[in-house]
Amino acid sequence: MDRRRLEALLDGFTQRKIVVVGDFFLDKYLEVDPKLTEKSLETGKDAYQVVGKRCQPGAAGTVMSNLVALQVGRLAAVGIIGDDGEGYELTKALTRMGVDIRHLIRSKDRFTPTYTKPMLQLPGGEEEMNRQDIKNRTCLPEDLESEIMEHIKEAVADADGVIIVDQVQERNCGVVTDRVRELLAELADTNREKIFFADSRVRIGEFRRVIVKPNRYETAAAVGIEENPTSERAREAAMTLAQRTGRPVFMTMDKSGIIVAESDRTWSVPAVRVEGPIDIVGAGDSATAGAVSALVSGASLTEAAAVGCLVASVTIRQLGTTGTASPQQVMEAFKGTGDLYANI
Repeated sequence: MDRRRLEALLDGFTQRKIVVVGDFFLDKYLEVDPKLTEKSLETGKDAYQVVGKRCQPGAAGTVMSNLVALQVGRLAAVGIIGDDGEGYELTKALTRMGVDIRHLIRSKDRFTPTYTKPMLQLPGGEEEMNRQDIKNRTCLPEDLESEIMEHIKEAVADADGVIIVDQVQERNCGVVTDRVRELLAELADTNREKIFFADSRVRIGEFRRVIVKPNRYETAAAVGIEENPTSERAREAAMTLAQRTGRPVFMTMDKSGIIVAESDRTWSVPAVRVEGPIDIVGAGDSATAGAVSALVSGASLTEAAAVGCLVASVTIRQLGTTGTASPQQVMEAFKGTGDLYANI
């Protein structure tokens, strides 16, 4: 892949529509000034004082933020949020980014999943305190499940690509329930011209007919081998997983990049070397956004993995936040790679 090929792929992003299906969280950063800490009169415990807050889409929303930054032409969110303040903040942020939220169901019976992240403001920078998570811990009601399935069918109809984000670890408590996962497999099988691409915290081995993006440990767990596989064993596991899903596997390998696997072969796509401090929060989501945007624009599997690595190399340089990368930043990152991707 040379500069002209990368430019052509990036230019193609503006002509595509990508749908993101799954668990849209709100990332709520609370800026805490330790110098203002008070003692609670009621409990005697420290009462931390918030002097600022930053709200941005998280989980599936992080993928969406990256797609926006990459200038994908049309974007639609499909998910379920609560009829609450966090849902207001989330939809406000998505709307501001130009995302179609017609398929984002608001329910009074569900929470808007939220990662609340108190951040101590220190002279040398921020330090994250204990996070507070708001999640739905009861199964998705059948009526909401049926409703979201209809929204998925409608949203997918004119999409070039579908990204599935299965963030909630508790089975059937998030958007991607067992029934929804079966529907997505059916849609992927009957719409083979579209890209279906899934990421899952704990159930990557249960997806079928879609491209999946696990790390090496998730790949090993999905096929039942040792917890800490060697690179060679991880490759074998990725091929086994590709046989089961019926689609390629993008297996992330930390600093070693991405292994792309089909049922009978693999390719290594190296990561971009990054110097200095990094923040890997959201790196996988940014790689997903880059890879899928490239795939729907005509990239080969290895080209898409390379774009994913380039996007991630930009976002991990952004400290204390879940970063994003513009096409211009991706091109700048590519300039510094020499012949790293010459044979991709």
